[in-house]
Amino acid sequence: MEFSNKSIATADTLKIGKGKRVVVGLSGGVDSSVAAYILKEQGYEVIGMFMKNWHDDSVTISKECPWLDDSNDAMIVAQHLGIPFQAIDLSKEYKERIVDYMFAEYQRGRTPNPDVLCNREIKFDIFLNAALKIGADFVATGHYARKSEIEKEGKKIFRLLSGKDSNKDQSYFLCQLTQAQLSKSLFPVGELLKPEVREIARKINLVTADKKDSQGLCFVGKVHLPDFLQQRLEAKKGKVIEVPADSPAFKNGYEPSDLKNLSASYSLSADLGETIGEHKGAHYYTIGQRKGLNLGGYEKPLFVIGTDTNENIIYTGMGENHPGLYRKGLFVATTDIHWVRPDHTLEIGNSRKYSARVRYRQSLVPCTLNRSPEGLYIIFDSPQKSITPGQFAAWYDGDELIGSGVIN
Repeated sequence: MEFSNKSIATADTLKIGKGKRVVVGLSGGVDSSVAAYILKEQGYEVIGMFMKNWHDDSVTISKECPWLDDSNDAMIVAQHLGIPFQAIDLSKEYKERIVDYMFAEYQRGRTPNPDVLCNREIKFDIFLNAALKIGADFVATGHYARKSEIEKEGKKIFRLLSGKDSNKDQSYFLCQLTQAQLSKSLFPVGELLKPEVREIARKINLVTADKKDSQGLCFVGKVHLPDFLQQRLEAKKGKVIEVPADSPAFKNGYEPSDLKNLSASYSLSADLGETIGEHKGAHYYTIGQRKGLNLGGYEKPLFVIGTDTNENIIYTGMGENHPGLYRKGLFVATTDIHWVRPDHTLEIGNSRKYSARVRYRQSLVPCTLNRSPEGLYIIFDSPQKSITPGQFAAWYDGDELIGSGVIN
């Protein structure tokens, strides 16, 4: 495969980085490795920095993503590229801002997104500030996203755009960034496809060229979530209730103007179905989950359609088309609304058409945002699957991410 210098822009042809220092968050993966290479080719003074965010290896599946191996790979890449390298320990901040928040959300029966939070609270806050203290003009990551600038009424505005590779687009994970954070951020691989990134890595003999993409928590590794949660959330047996598809709980008789009911979770109770088994704790499950129920013998797979951590009950429905998996809308409280583009803020009483997604890699779907005094109602043109409280909804105008919020 050939890759184009158009996206890389060598230092000989385009000195866009001349005189500017950038700290790259080297994760030990191929994307951040190639990001560092591209920036160096563009003439930046590049410094590689590895973030250590976690000390407890007891809940990580070490063969999948051991942080020590990642740190070593990041150091080897830095040496190969001839750039300075250092590691920074952010485990204290990560525990306070990400892990504690995760436990609190799961305790409430909600499902947080640690990757979105890690970007907002760690990479583009704590890490960014550490980079600025050593004289950096920017921080860079291996995210598949793009940034552009426009001027509006004499003011510079930064746009967060989807990555060129639609299969790897990671703009969703950056949906909580501010204009100030974007102004100091670079996403060098955003204009490339994943195969192009790997081909670049192979051509320059990077040790990470064919390394498997990491999974799991941001800069922590893949964790066994039940083990992780059981550090603080005790296992507690409770009922698994199956709610039939024809239950009155799923009958939608609401008018299109009834935003509150169209956006609400279904009201589920034990008398709507029958008990079919036991679980180990309602806070270990999330809406849309199929694995981990350990209940067989059904005509179709069972899915979690609701959880009640107060009563310690999980509600299930049979089949991926069960109506309990689908909702017409969602609600974001006023305090949880975030505008990446503050100039697009929706005023109370106004509405606007956008496209949105409620999880990473979900295709964008058309919706209408409706601003009310209590928050933002997002009503989809067609019902959407597995809308999960605690996750983030992000809305786009074309390929530009405009804003986001925590699903209530």
